[in-house]
Formats: sequence, structure tokens, C-alpha cells
Amino acid sequence: MVRPKQKRTVTKPPIMEGFKPFGIPMTEMEPLVLLYEEYESIRLTDYMKYTQEEAAVHMKVSRPTFTRIYENARQTIAKAFVEGKAIFIEGGEYHSDDYWYRCDSCKMVHVSESIMYNCMSCNSNNIRLLNNKIGG
Repeated sequence: MVRPKQKRTVTKPPIMEGFKPFGIPMTEMEPLVLLYEEYESIRLTDYMKYTQEEAAVHMKVSRPTFTRIYENARQTIAKAFVEGKAIFIEGGEYHSDDYWYRCDSCKMVHVSESIMYNCMSCNSNNIRLLNNKIGG
């Protein structure tokens, strides 16, 4: 019997919802999805300069699981670059201890320990929840 997937810890949402290559209209391209945990693996190893061992501990997964997540992320990004595809960052098997919000008025992303009703930057109530808070 296959063991159920462990939820991966993701502590910080991306500030953007994705990327689009210049010169190709969105209507003419098929987007690829980069999962939140894949984004987190890139953020931890390539941006924060953690070793894969340190990043695995941070995400609360085994080293081999982290390597698979990281390789999937790199493959998705490489495919998007080579084939001129957009990348959407969304979904996955992850949990967070905080609520993630994006303000559709000022486009800011906020991380909060409690439910928010207004943007902390512009005070707009035009905010949307990006994740389901799942304590962990």
C-alpha cells in the first residue's frame, strides 16, 4: 500500500502569481504550473543558498523527497524558458502556519497569523486568500 503524501512546509508565498515570456501573447501559449512547494525549493536553495539538506529540514521532508521536488521545479522552469511558456505558481501538497493574501487593488502580498479583511498597505477590502491555513 502506498503511503499518503506528506504536506510540505511552505513559509512564504511568491510575490507574483507567475511569469510570462516577452513577445508571445498569452492567448498563444500553454502555461505550465509550478507548485508552491516547487517554488519554495527554488527559493530555499537558489535564492537563500541553503544546502539541499538544510532546505529539506526547513520544508519538513526527507532529503530524497526534497531532491525530487527541486528537480521537478527545475524541469518546469527549463521547459518554460526553452519552449516560451508562461509559468503559473499555484497548488500542491503543502501547508503553512499563516494566511496568505493578495490585494487586487495594490497587488501586494501579505502573510498574516489571523484572518484579514483589509489590505495592510492600501486598506482596500479587495483582498483574496491565496491558501488555506493549515497548521502544522
